Amino acid sequence: MIITDTHTHLYSEAFNEDRDEIIKRAIKQNVSRFFIPAIDSTYTESMLQLEKDYPENIFLMMGLHPTHVKDNYEDELKHVEDMLASRKFYAIGEIGIDLYWDKSTLSIQQDAFRYQIKLAKQYKLPIVIHCREAFDEIFEILEEEKSDDLFGVFHCFTGNLEQAHQAICYNMKLGIGGVVTFKNGKIDQFLNQIELKHIVLETDSPYLAPVPHRGKRNESLYILKVLEKLSELYNTPINTIAEITTQNSEDIFNI
Repeated sequence: MIITDTHTHLYSEAFNEDRDEIIKRAIKQNVSRFFIPAIDSTYTESMLQLEKDYPENIFLMMGLHPTHVKDNYEDELKHVEDMLASRKFYAIGEIGIDLYWDKSTLSIQQDAFRYQIKLAKQYKLPIVIHCREAFDEIFEILEEEKSDDLFGVFHCFTGNLEQAHQAICYNMKLGIGGVVTFKNGKIDQFLNQIELKHIVLETDSPYLAPVPHRGKRNESLYILKVLEKLSELYNTPINTIAEITTQNSEDIFNI
């Protein structure tokens, strides 16, 4: 059984003291594929080193995170473009719109999102969407850009049932992580109305640790707690959910 963490920031400074132990601990429990989203150019070297250290387990994305869309965003997008031209990546991500931290950058976030969607189409890659307090803004751009060659993952999906169906209509899988275990997470109230073929698993570690680790540093091993919760919600064996969600990730990321 292969369990896939489709979104983990293993290069994060939060893992500087014990990164190898955390990766090996996860692999020992069959969590053996890690998809690594980009944030900005300052993390590229760390991402490449991770892949070098674990070539069978690490799958890199390239992109500019919406909270890092600043005055220099055109330079950052040029870095994304240069990296895509230089080697293989498995997705453009994480990209999108975040209005939780800073609404003043909306217009340049929109520009960066559109630009990176075009890169995804050019390279025939999936996109991995970051959406925080920005569902309407995200859907507006997905509607503009919709086509058979636009597909990917709605990372850390926290919307309602209607928004889930809307995301699926835009060829997006739903990235489900620790939030599904939260009492106030809400997605647990309707998730079993979404077919498993539309779901991939993720941790977003070191963030959003599932219960009973909530509030602590998250790690890929804790995806097992997400699996347990989905098994309960879908009344389906853990192995079956692991198999389906890993197959979904293989379909999206073309591995």
